[in-house]
Amino acid sequence: MDRVLYPGSFDPVTNGHMNIIERCAAKFDEVIVAVAVNLEKEALFTVEERVELLRESCAALKNVKADHFTGLLVDYARAQGANLIVKGLRAVSDFEFELQMALMNRRLAPNLDTIFMMTDGEYSFLSSSIVQEVARHGGSVTNLVPPIVEERLRQKLSAGC
Repeated sequence: MDRVLYPGSFDPVTNGHMNIIERCAAKFDEVIVAVAVNLEKEALFTVEERVELLRESCAALKNVKADHFTGLLVDYARAQGANLIVKGLRAVSDFEFELQMALMNRRLAPNLDTIFMMTDGEYSFLSSSIVQEVARHGGSVTNLVPPIVEERLRQKLSAGC
């Protein structure tokens, strides 16, 4: 059984992330979308909120599970029985960082491979930080994030976060 891991911060999940998740769900037996806990980075949504947004956004994809982890990705992947890490790429600028991470993960866990998937071109400019910035300034994020995410962004930002 192919169990793949798609890690990220997902703060919040965007339609670019969903593009990768949906394509993985069509190709692999099980997809674990894992929110990486980064204590050094200030997030808009809590880890629990991000996992819940992923669960709601992926509800129609029966072979997709949302979770979170701390520590090394390779340790989490081993604990989950994942045999492949999937990383989404938007542009060449993503590749250099992701390549470094993939090579380090390979060194730490030689049997764990990383594959890169390009998001569809219509999402190549899209990032969680851009979505946050647009939403903070009152711009529309319709068609950039799942509807539940758009709703929760509005709620969170109107509460003064």
